[in-house]
Amino acid sequence: MSIDGKYLAGAIAKLGAMRDRAAHEYAGKLERAFAKSGRLRELDAQIRAASAGAIEAALRSGGGAYEAVVELGARNLELQRELGDELRRHGFPRDYLDERPMCAKCGDRGYIGAEMCSCLTALYMEQQRASLSSLLRLDDESFETFDLGWYDDKPDSHTGVSPRRSMEMIYEICVNYARKFGARSMNLFFTGAPGLGKTFLSACIARVVSESGYSVVYDTANEIFARFEDRKFNKSGWQDGSIAEIGRYNGCDLLIMDDLGAEMTTSFTVSALHELINTRLAGNKKTVINSNLSLDEVRERYSSAIASRLEGEYQALRFYGDDIRIKKKMV
Repeated sequence: MSIDGKYLAGAIAKLGAMRDRAAHEYAGKLERAFAKSGRLRELDAQIRAASAGAIEAALRSGGGAYEAVVELGARNLELQRELGDELRRHGFPRDYLDERPMCAKCGDRGYIGAEMCSCLTALYMEQQRASLSSLLRLDDESFETFDLGWYDDKPDSHTGVSPRRSMEMIYEICVNYARKFGARSMNLFFTGAPGLGKTFLSACIARVVSESGYSVVYDTANEIFARFEDRKFNKSGWQDGSIAEIGRYNGCDLLIMDDLGAEMTTSFTVSALHELINTRLAGNKKTVINSNLSLDEVRERYSSAIASRLEGEYQALRFYGDDIRIKKKMV
């Protein structure tokens, strides 16, 4: 699985803020205790000095190092008992001044060796979900809330299959795709008129795949091509940010590109699309593309090479029927 640098940076920053908040709260506990008893302040300082001395002695080589560590350890225990008694005398629990990390596994460092701890992983997942939720209505869009009842069950005059039956098959493909997502998954090309559920099902896939621990990036084709354009021309002074974003587009486990064909198509966007598709295929990264264009229209608007990639490396799913958004407004 790929790690998205943007989400990881946000998770590390949040973990740091949580550590700072915990340190501030502990400092407040110390001051409340010290305000009750000057002896508590003295004992706390002596315990810290004894602990530091034991560490220093342990690092020294020589015959007396072991004896010094044992002696300082015994002194530390004696001070701890006296501290507990003093705390109880002033109405505090004996363990009131114990420093406990939020995460016992990593001690709030976020890593165990070179591996991300579960605490940092949870924050990473939280960052990813927040980012996706700002673009997709993940609270509303799920496979459980997808309603096939909006699709007509009358057979199409050309295919003999009703839009509802077609969407049942597409729905099952998307559910299986999301739940079994991995290195062997196909790429998907959603094609059809607006208002037929392409973005909705993309959001459902994004939810399930991201909750499985994979990195997911969603963006519109127009925004993606703007980033590529800015990388080349540095138009707005945000080139570094665009380069990072392009790295995310190229490296995430699943990229969802929405509204391909809604942008102003130029020779530059054709080149950028070709680069993105090829880079992701070469890295075995998976992509879902949503478009109002058919594959024939992709060939005409972009290039035969791009259409060939989509035909050969993507599973095309055709959405058809009446605009669901219009139907919902009429109810």
